[in-house]
Amino acid sequence: MQKTPTAQDRPLNVLIAEDHTLVREGTRQLLERNGINVIGEAADGEEAVRLTEKLKPDLVLMDVSMPRLNGLEATRIIKQKYPGVAVLVLTAYDDDQYVFAVLQAGAAGYLLKDSRGEDVVRAIRAVLNGESVLAPSIVGKVVRRFSGGVPSAPPAPVLSEREMDVLRRAALGESNKMIADKLHLSARTVQVHLSSIFDKFGVGSRTEAVLHALKLGIIDLQKVSSE
Repeated sequence: MQKTPTAQDRPLNVLIAEDHTLVREGTRQLLERNGINVIGEAADGEEAVRLTEKLKPDLVLMDVSMPRLNGLEATRIIKQKYPGVAVLVLTAYDDDQYVFAVLQAGAAGYLLKDSRGEDVVRAIRAVLNGESVLAPSIVGKVVRRFSGGVPSAPPAPVLSEREMDVLRRAALGESNKMIADKLHLSARTVQVHLSSIFDKFGVGSRTEAVLHALKLGIIDLQKVSSE
């Protein structure tokens, strides 16, 4: 049986949205050295949206602070118009207002610019494999923001026991392979469960699913991390 290509072994097309020319050039060199195709560069949010429509990248590597249209608004537009395009934020800002607004707009991950180059490359591949990626300090913000759930949240969709198992592991940032190994499932089965969770929650990524579950009080990260 023919193996299904993953983000580890197929060409990846990335659009860089960053207003600083030097940072864009350095990021392009980093990605291309690691076999990732940079098919376009945008110096502002409006250009990022326009090039996304024109070039159809697999992923937009998005800064938050940009002229004309900021990264938050650009992310929101891209995810509404082109839900199949992943957005990974790479920024110097870790303010709560930026973090939660961008994640709720549909970004699949949030990294800070002090990340190592190898971590950025690994994050791009992880996001394109359907995983979520959050900088360690961002994970801490999520835990503090949503620990204990929200008592007044609306009724939650009903998840199966196995879907709950997968969701809890996903909330810890585990890859599909790690979840599969721990739950004694195939990676394909894990992806099927995640797709079912996405459908029930009405979301398009693991990050959105985890945030949604935390809002609804379905999972508690503090309890999950201690299991």
